[in-house]
Amino acid sequence: MTEDRRLFEEGSSKDDGIKGVRTNFRIKAPEVRVIGENGEMIGVMTVKQAVSLAQERGLDLVEINPKAIPPVCKITDFGKFKYERKKKEREARKRQTVVEIKEIKFRPTTDDHDIEVKTKNIRRFLEDKNRVKLTIRFRGRELAHQEIGKNVLLKVAEMISDAGVIMQEPRADGKQMTMIIAPKDKDKDKEKEKENE
Repeated sequence: MTEDRRLFEEGSSKDDGIKGVRTNFRIKAPEVRVIGENGEMIGVMTVKQAVSLAQERGLDLVEINPKAIPPVCKITDFGKFKYERKKKEREARKRQTVVEIKEIKFRPTTDDHDIEVKTKNIRRFLEDKNRVKLTIRFRGRELAHQEIGKNVLLKVAEMISDAGVIMQEPRADGKQMTMIIAPKDKDKDKEKEKENE
């Protein structure tokens, strides 16, 4: 068995665990730009030379940017590389906030007190950083007077203007009319106040 074949089999026996990341002889490009384990630029060389250099140091050649010309590879411990990448992904998921769309339904004939109660719920949803979809459902003759439903939606939007902003204007869709309200970004409002001072 030749040296190249042995190195190829050693490289392919590893379980990557990360899809799309090629290591050692799995790298398909004829030449690669190599970065050392400490971040120093080593230069452009063939994959065979780069893998032998990495294995002399007891490390792996990992493809970092396959789209570059030539592809960028780093000499590093692949286990450590996988661990650090998964750690970054976990951190990114922690910082990510999931925005839900809550729906509140009205009728064109909804009474003022009922509107106030629903407005309190809308305000609570907006404080929790969720978007709110306001829906008015029309029945029968109400379809001929959709402006009444639009006025109800705009009235609600005005009542909660301190907590939210209209993201989507009232829009008729068959037998209903919808409007989406997003929470106000209080940090941006504070920045604007500071700029005005």
